[in-house]
This record gives sequence, structure tokens and C-alpha cells, in this order.
Amino acid sequence: MDSKSNKTVESGRKTLQAEAQALMQLAEQLDASFDRAVDAILHTGGRVVVSGIGKSALVARKMVATFNSTGTPAVFLHAADATHGDLGIIQENDLVLILSKSGNTPEIKLLASLVKNAGFRLMAMTADDHSHLARLADIVLLTPVAREADPLNLAPTTSSTLQMALGDALAVAVLEQRGFTRDDFARFHPGGSLGKQLLLRVEQLIDDREAPRVAPDTPLRDVIVEITAKRVGGTAVLEGDQVTGIITDGDVRRMLQKHTDISGIRARDIMSSEPKTTTADTLAADALKKMKQHNINQLIVLEAGTGRYLGIVHLHDILKEGIL
Repeated sequence: MDSKSNKTVESGRKTLQAEAQALMQLAEQLDASFDRAVDAILHTGGRVVVSGIGKSALVARKMVATFNSTGTPAVFLHAADATHGDLGIIQENDLVLILSKSGNTPEIKLLASLVKNAGFRLMAMTADDHSHLARLADIVLLTPVAREADPLNLAPTTSSTLQMALGDALAVAVLEQRGFTRDDFARFHPGGSLGKQLLLRVEQLIDDREAPRVAPDTPLRDVIVEITAKRVGGTAVLEGDQVTGIITDGDVRRMLQKHTDISGIRARDIMSSEPKTTTADTLAADALKKMKQHNINQLIVLEAGTGRYLGIVHLHDILKEGIL
């Protein structure tokens, strides 16, 4: 790297090191007030109303999203909007959490006073335990900042990082106390790849199409027609109701490379006699893991309990759902 690149990398490294050091100090200084904050969130009869202004408002929005996604009802209230009609967001039994590095900006001082005078329980997240916000709060979570990461010690960098991390710590501690499970997480994330990894099952990928099937003595030409028509890259070979093998389009291609006369070839001649299977109630993510483990593109799908053949799930069925 040239000297300019070296300086840029060093600048980035210093910022990360400064924020990492501040996070470690915050972790070491965590005390009983954190336990009280977690207990207050767990036992509030309403929601957690998180508020701030400036960069703290952005952190507050993220904190609300994290709370909601992990089972703690939360809502965002901008400190500046609170005195212009939005104070009505706060309802009976809500717990108010206000974020502010200084705890002394006009909007924060006014909001904290209004919340306290209205009889709501107030938590503060601030760097100054002598601030107006801290003095009014029932619970104070300190985020002490020796200095910001920028050279001028002006831009909210380290301070907002501490707020973000402490918010995550609260959310995680609360979900652990609640006994929050993977199933609970899935209920709050039904869309997107996360929800699908936790919810989508193989049966949902095959329930609207006809299952490809041939008999062991089916001529090769008819095997190819079946694979082409059903468009899952293969077909199961069934003797009666019993799956005895699978033929993939790869099996057909390899056979055609070896034989010029295919008139006498039957399904049993090219099938794989021990196909990999899954059950319809298997998570699609787990089916994908099995495909990767065995380096294959298809799995025979059976009905759980009965072993009845239901169809074939293809690698592309899973990948197009955003599961990787």
C-alpha cells in the first residue's frame, strides 16, 4: 500500500480500537442497574417506549426493532415530536426509555419532566449520571464516554456505539429471561430468508405439483418424457407403492454418453437404488443441508410415519426461496 492508503487504514483501525476499548470498559462497569432495567422491561404491563433526538433517535429506532423482533413490545417516540402531539403515544403501564449522551438537551429535559410528571416509569441511558435526565430517572444505565472516536471529539461515534450495544444487551438478556425460542423467533420473522429457514417445510415446496414416477421396467424414452414433463430434474422409480430408486437427468446424460442403442434400456438399468430421502415435515433448510452433505440436487420426499411417496424436492426449489 502507498502512504495514503496506510494512513487511511490506520485511521480506520484507530476508530475501531477506540470503540472496542470503550465497549470493553462498558462491559466491565455493568452493574445492578442493568439487572433492574431488565426486570423492569420483563414486568412492564405495557410496551417499552424508546426515545431520543439526533443520533440517539436513530439508535432508539434500531433498539425498538430489536425489542419487537425478540418478543418485547416496543414503540419509538422522537423527543422533538413528543411535545407536538406525539406524547399521546405513551399509554398506561408503558415503560419509557430515553437515550441521550448529555441528558441535558432542551428537548430531552422537557420530555423527561413530562414523562415523570405524568407518572410513567422512566429509564435513562446517558453518559452523565448528574444530568437532568439521570436525576429524574428511576433507573439509570450509564454509557460513559471518555471521548468520541473522531479527532475533534465532536461526532457521535463511540457514544452511539455504546448505546447500540447496550440496547442489544438489554434485548438479549430479556429474551433469555423469557425463554425465547427458535419457534418464537420464527413467529416474529415469518418473511424473508430468516423466517423461511425457521418455518418453511419441504411439503410447502411440493404441494402444488404432480410427483414424477416410473416403474422399474419403463423404457428409457418414457423415463425422459416423465423427467421433462415434471421438471424437477429427475423421477422416482416405484414398484407398486414402494420407492426402489431415483433417476436424475444427470443419470440419463451419463447413460447416453455410454450407449448408442438405447432401445432395450429400462428404468431399473440406470436408476440409483438407494436414493436419499427426506420427509415432508422436514425444514427446507435441513433438506438443503442434506443435499450439500451428499453433493446431490434432489431428494425423494416421503410422508412422515407412512413412508408414502409424495414427490421430489430440487435444490433450486429451496434456493429460490432465499435459503442458502
